[in-house]
Amino acid sequence: MNTLRRDIVGKAIWVVACAAVLVGLAHSAPAAQPGAGLLAEKLTPGIIVVIAIVAILFLIFLGIVVAFFKIWIRAYASGAHVGFGTLIGMRLRKVSAGLIVDARIMCVKAGLSVSTNDLETHFLAGGNVLLVVKALIAADKANIPLQFEKAAAIDLAGRDVFQAVQISVKPEVIDAPDPTKGPDKVGAVAKDGIQLWAKAKVTVRANIERLVGGAWTETVVARVGEGIVTTIGSADSHKAVLENPDMISKKVLEKGLDAGTAFEILSIDIADVDVGENIGARLQTDQAEADKRVAQAKAEGRRAMAVAQEQENLARVQEMRARVVEAEAQVPLAIADAFRQGNLGVMDYYNLRNIQADTSMRESIGGKGPGEPKKPAE
Repeated sequence: MNTLRRDIVGKAIWVVACAAVLVGLAHSAPAAQPGAGLLAEKLTPGIIVVIAIVAILFLIFLGIVVAFFKIWIRAYASGAHVGFGTLIGMRLRKVSAGLIVDARIMCVKAGLSVSTNDLETHFLAGGNVLLVVKALIAADKANIPLQFEKAAAIDLAGRDVFQAVQISVKPEVIDAPDPTKGPDKVGAVAKDGIQLWAKAKVTVRANIERLVGGAWTETVVARVGEGIVTTIGSADSHKAVLENPDMISKKVLEKGLDAGTAFEILSIDIADVDVGENIGARLQTDQAEADKRVAQAKAEGRRAMAVAQEQENLARVQEMRARVVEAEAQVPLAIADAFRQGNLGVMDYYNLRNIQADTSMRESIGGKGPGEPKKPAE
């Protein structure tokens, strides 16, 4: 098309140049020649300009006809007539005329009533016109009620409307959980403490009415995983789940997990159930270990208190011994004071010394008790 525009501009310049040459020849022709004078009188500058303008307009019209003739004849031959004025308007509005005409032909051949204006509007809004038309044709063949406005809204919402129609016709099976985004199984623990790993196959069908604003497959997978965890967790024994895996499917389906999503859940099939670890036993072991450490800590605290109490008692014993030694040290002083005051005679002193000697002899023979203090030196 850019080449065609350049050709039109070149031809227009050529026509203007020819008109200028004719004007120059008309004015420069010799007056002696009768024919040349008559030609000069007829080809006035105004007439030449008019001829040039008419020629330019004709060339422009010819270029437009050449540019849109193939598209127009294709639409006309297919029964989806689109006028030249409409095609020119598409060009001025920067709309792909070939795309709109092809979409229009597809609609007419499929027996759908979609106007060219609607197709242009959707194109200008940034939608995928051909994809919407294909979705309409697929829905019509499958007897699924789908209007152009609804399909256009779904497409502008960022959803693949053609894929949605295909899923509505042919249900799709999705994995729960999605193995491409994490673990391929959901883990849960029954009431008896045994861990189970389960994997489900969810068969869904697209709900055309809820495609706009409805949650996508990620929400369905998350809800199914939550239902599996809840069902296994509420089971009294893991053996009951292993014996009847369909109890998971029934309880999950009863929850209405497809509410607010763009899909309708047809079935949930448990593909695999594996037995994992004994989580209950491990938790009990961990709890026992924690209790043992707490008991050890308390016992260590009591031992430390006993050691401290023992040290305090030893300190008190040493303090008492010191007092005994201090008291014994006062005896010689009291004896000396008794001598000075005349309260103690020499014979009394010798008798006291004999008693002390007898006591020392008995101690040397029998030994001292473990708690007796040593006799201070005189």
